[in-house]
Amino acid sequence: MERRDVQGHYEELAAEYDEHWVYGTDYIPWMSARIAETLRLTASDRIADIGCGTGLFAREVAKSVRPTRPVLCVDPSEAMLRQIGMPPPPGLAPVLASAEEIAEANVDLPYGRLDAMWLKESVHHLPDPARTLRGLVGRLAAGGRLLVVMLPATIQYPLFDSALRRFEELQPDPFSIVEHLTAAGMEAGLSHVEHELRIDRDRYFGMVRARYMSLLSTFSDHEIEQGIEEMRAAHPESVLVFPDRFAFVLGELPNERGEGE
Repeated sequence: MERRDVQGHYEELAAEYDEHWVYGTDYIPWMSARIAETLRLTASDRIADIGCGTGLFAREVAKSVRPTRPVLCVDPSEAMLRQIGMPPPPGLAPVLASAEEIAEANVDLPYGRLDAMWLKESVHHLPDPARTLRGLVGRLAAGGRLLVVMLPATIQYPLFDSALRRFEELQPDPFSIVEHLTAAGMEAGLSHVEHELRIDRDRYFGMVRARYMSLLSTFSDHEIEQGIEEMRAAHPESVLVFPDRFAFVLGELPNERGEGE
């Protein structure tokens, strides 16, 4: 039976989420630095990580940027936010809310407007990305920046064939995100970054079995085991080496926008 409850998927995965995302010692610092550089974050910025999960990237960004106000860690999963810590570490402020709730201004934020926000591999979960992104843009101050970090339309992961096909069926095109941000009044552009992953083969099989990617939650246990056998035959090497390529869609508002704090 397929599982399509995304929030339920992450509730189940929360306790072991970090171990599946820390591919190597340099991955989290590398991605966090790319996010901070692309958004040109400064200590005075009011910042939010929308769909933060356990706060892996927000934590690293806060360490490097040292914002004067905590980074808002926004996620609809209470189980994921609990992994940030209670009380949360300095520099982070958990907010239990979905991207849609933030976009519709149904949740009061500590800051009247935000200067920068990012969505890391969560845009594909949005039922209506155009509307939600437009609403998120509405929470930004003049000169605000919004970064959508997402996988491209195709990936070179060593997954089984049906998982790769399903990924291509479900993954939005980054160019459509550029169009959504442009329609919301931003100047938007697309760039790509790439990081080489080296993961022990059996560890990666365990990550697949744990459904570390949400698309894997659409496969039954039997289908996952069949997929792993397919992967085992295709990859006899003990260490899997493959590129992790990301699309970075950056939108920027003009500086003359009125704020209405």
